[in-house]
Amino acid sequence: LKDGGEEFLCAQLLDNHVAVKHWVRNLVTEPCGFALATSRGRVFPDFVAELKDGRIGVVEYKGAHLLSDPYEIEKRQIGELWAAKSGGKCVFGQIAKERDGVGMSGQLDALLA
Repeated sequence: LKDGGEEFLCAQLLDNHVAVKHWVRNLVTEPCGFALATSRGRVFPDFVAELKDGRIGVVEYKGAHLLSDPYEIEKRQIGELWAAKSGGKCVFGQIAKERDGVGMSGQLDALLA
């Protein structure tokens, strides 16, 4: 992570979030990293967290310039489907510096609530 960058800030918010028991920076290789299948192969989200309530939280940080990219939309939809199929055991969020007037902290709060 680039110290002071937006993804670094997302990691700091995750590290200090009241709902997070512990988290890791996801590895970007198999077999150790957590991956989701996409139409182009596998994607490795940025962060995986165990929440204090026992759920698993998966967070993918995206720069604002990528939010409307078709492949990034596909990855978000796949992550949301994965979470929906977990029976409430997992949450997935694609977090940006700001989305619809909500900053990173607010997006993370909504995801982990």
